Amino acid sequence: MIVSLTIVRYRKLFIPFALLAMAVHRLFLWLQKGCTFWKLLGSGQNGTFDLQPDWQQWGLIAVWQTREDFDRFYKRSYIASWWKLFGVERWTILLNPLQSHGKWDDKEPFGKPDVGDYTGPIAILTRATIRLNKLKNFWGNVDEVADLMTTAKGYITSFGIGEAPLYRQATFSIWESLDDVKAFAYQSREHSEVIKKTRTENWYKEELFARFKPIATFGTIKGQDPLSDHINLFNK
Repeated sequence: MIVSLTIVRYRKLFIPFALLAMAVHRLFLWLQKGCTFWKLLGSGQNGTFDLQPDWQQWGLIAVWQTREDFDRFYKRSYIASWWKLFGVERWTILLNPLQSHGKWDDKEPFGKPDVGDYTGPIAILTRATIRLNKLKNFWGNVDEVADLMTTAKGYITSFGIGEAPLYRQATFSIWESLDDVKAFAYQSREHSEVIKKTRTENWYKEELFARFKPIATFGTIKGQDPLSDHINLFNK
């Protein structure tokens, strides 16, 4: 199994085609050989949960049976041709699942991996469907935590992505090590308090937390590779 996350960015002139793609591309993903799970995603303006959408930036996360299945999609699919036609800038990271807990639309898209001896750069996906009556609680707490994350030790980059505004949200972040992730998650008072609130106040209807090993990255977004300053770390 290989997981891909592709972030694409359209020119402002082509924003209507970006919106159209969210409908049109579904059919081709349903028919795509070797793809066992996929989600077309919108993007926030910042690198985490965000009420303000970035209409130029979109995402696609997908699970592939093999690397060959992904390569076929990336090079020769209808969607790849669409991206080329509209001059879309794109950045992709390929990943191997290390651990995954929870569900996404009542599915376990990354299986039930349990790799506990990995050391090295790590990617984290946190995804949730927020209960409508808990939206105020959620959005009233995430901004402070998001600001803390971007200044945390070992943080490299992140993307705020989601299937629907307000209530179906996800953050994909990349860190230098799992120890850095744990330090931020559990040693930060603010973040620890938010984690407690999600449980005691029952914010989420559904949630998923997954860890991944980055295995390849290519392309650019906003003119640069988000990992360019950390290339030595990924080449170890």
